[in-house]
Amino acid sequence: MYNIIPLILILISFSIIIAIVARKFSVLANLDIDSIQSEREAKFKEQIISNRLKRNYLFYYSRFLRVLKPLSQGLNDFFHSLYRKLIEFKESYKEEKALENFNENSIEKLFLEAEELLKQEAVDQAESKYIKIISLDSKNTKAFRYLGELYFLRKDFHEAKQTILHAIRLLEKDYDDLALSAPKDGKGQDDAERRLEVNQQLAGSYFDVALVCKVMESYEEALGFIDKALMIEANSPRFLDTKLEISIIKKDKAIATETLAKIREVNPENQKLDELGKMVDEIED
Repeated sequence: MYNIIPLILILISFSIIIAIVARKFSVLANLDIDSIQSEREAKFKEQIISNRLKRNYLFYYSRFLRVLKPLSQGLNDFFHSLYRKLIEFKESYKEEKALENFNENSIEKLFLEAEELLKQEAVDQAESKYIKIISLDSKNTKAFRYLGELYFLRKDFHEAKQTILHAIRLLEKDYDDLALSAPKDGKGQDDAERRLEVNQQLAGSYFDVALVCKVMESYEEALGFIDKALMIEANSPRFLDTKLEISIIKKDKAIATETLAKIREVNPENQKLDELGKMVDEIED
């Protein structure tokens, strides 16, 4: 009896197992293998498309950044340039307002300030004063001449030469304009005085640049400027002495002899005539 009970339990369990397997088999039998494969392929295709989209996104995004970078740099440069122009316009506007407000007294005051600074050997500050005058009056030949002399004292010989030459160009233009302009009613005397003044400034400027050329050992050029100065002031002892000195340095006996004769004529009381005569005689023919 007891042996039958376990057997019955085993049979019941086995029957249950068979029923479960049969049920599962029917489900498996109804599965479409093709649909499973298609589903897997669809998922894989979706993954591929997704990955491609990601790659395309990264590709076009990187290209967009490459295009955008120079564009943004260009915009940045543009706004920087615009900012600089606005600053320049602001400074230019300030200068124009200063020009509207300046007068001869302002210029004269700056000259006096520069002169005082030079006495104190504050050369750089004096230079700033002359440059300020030029910024207010770009045709102020006196400022250019004084600035050239300042550079000469500072041994900036190239700057000195160029600055004085600029003053000469301005003076020559002034003289030509005065010579060509027809005298106005009651202005004839004034124009004549102005021409005389400009001529005297020209002579002084020619002499100044000759001194610069002499220091730079450009002796031929120096003699050329001295001759221009002598065309205006033919009997200037200062001009003649410098011309003789340069001609002796150049060992040009013809020019030295001619210049010495002129000095004897103009300034016979010159205490150095005998000494100068000996120096000229020592020049070899």
